Amino acid sequence: MVEHVKTAYAEGRLDKFEFDDRLERAMTARVHGDLMPIMQELYGSRPAHPAPYPFTANAPSGAAYRDVRTDAGSDRLGAAAAHLLPLVGLFAIGPLILMLAAGKTSPYIRRHAVEALNFQLTLLAATVVLAITFVGAVLTPVLWIGGVVMSVIAGVAALGGGDFRYPWTLRMVK
Repeated sequence: MVEHVKTAYAEGRLDKFEFDDRLERAMTARVHGDLMPIMQELYGSRPAHPAPYPFTANAPSGAAYRDVRTDAGSDRLGAAAAHLLPLVGLFAIGPLILMLAAGKTSPYIRRHAVEALNFQLTLLAATVVLAITFVGAVLTPVLWIGGVVMSVIAGVAALGGGDFRYPWTLRMVK
């Protein structure tokens, strides 16, 4: 519920006073019925039986219904860009820009941008550490080729509306 109130405030549908009021009521609600007036104020009245979300067999984490936010084509494109921008020379800057700009309005883009940023920072740190070793001359190109392959796989997964977790990544940014 708090996310709905924050989203409405971010979209400009609520002023600061309305935001504070609804946020306080949502945080102090004791039963589901206490939340219903807030939802009606945010979205208006809904039909008695809303239509179910379409079933997807490949929904992330085995869920029976697809997350509505991932159905937006622009969200999927932005998430894929977070993974693919490093391939054109923007390294960690591309995912960082997407996380700061579009991540505020789309949790889907933010999730992918944070994952891509963490991977690029881990790749950069591994390159610096390997540069001071003799073995690094052999492993660094292999590491970067693997990074390109993983970024492409992640970009395709984001376009498909799924989630992707890079292996062996230090997750410094949350």
